[in-house]
Amino acid sequence: MPYPNRFYPVVDSVAWVTRLAALGVGTVQLRAKDLDDSRSLQLVSDALAAIKGTNTKLVVNDYWRAAVVAGARHLHLGQEDLADADLQAIRDAGLTLGLSTHDDEELENALRAKPDYIALGPIFPTTLKSMRFAPQGIAKITEWKKRIGDIPLVAIGGIKLEQAPAIFAAGADSIAVVSDVTQNADPDTRVRAWLRTFAQAA
Repeated sequence: MPYPNRFYPVVDSVAWVTRLAALGVGTVQLRAKDLDDSRSLQLVSDALAAIKGTNTKLVVNDYWRAAVVAGARHLHLGQEDLADADLQAIRDAGLTLGLSTHDDEELENALRAKPDYIALGPIFPTTLKSMRFAPQGIAKITEWKKRIGDIPLVAIGGIKLEQAPAIFAAGADSIAVVSDVTQNADPDTRVRAWLRTFAQAA
C-alpha cells in the first residue's frame, strides 16, 4: 500500500482512529494537542493497539518521543515541532517523517530534513484553527510539486471530496482531510465515498 494513501484523514482521538481503521482507511494521522509526555505516550500506545491487525498505518503528529517509545512507524511534524525534534533519534527509530509547509522558507527548511513526504496548506480557507498563512490555492500545488520532484506531496486545508479531482490534477499525491470527515453529519458514508472514489481511480 502506498504511503501516505491518497485519502489521508486527520483526527484527534483513538475513537476516530478505531472507527476509520474499521472502515478500511489506509493512512490515519492522530493529531491531539497540548498533551504532556505521559498522556501523549498513552494516546499513541492506545492508537497503535487500535490498528493492530488492520491494514491502517498510524501517523503520529508532533509527539516524536512518544512515537519512538511506543514503537510507531510514522511521524508528522509541523515547523515548530521540527525545530525541537531530534531528527537523528527519529531516523534511528525507523520512523518515516512527513513535514508541514506553508511558504518558501518552510519548504526549504523541510527539504533539508529529507522528509518522506511534504504537506502544503492550507489549500482553501479552514475554520478548524487560526492560520497565519493565507489559503494557497490549487495553483500552488503544481508549483510545489515541480520543486519537490519525487517526494510525495500532501495537500491539506479545507478540502472536500468534490474538490479532490482538481487537487490531484494539479499534482498532489495525497489529500489530508479533517472537517470533511470529522464534521460531516454522516462520517462513515463520507469516508466510504472517499475510498470508493480512489478505488475507481485505480
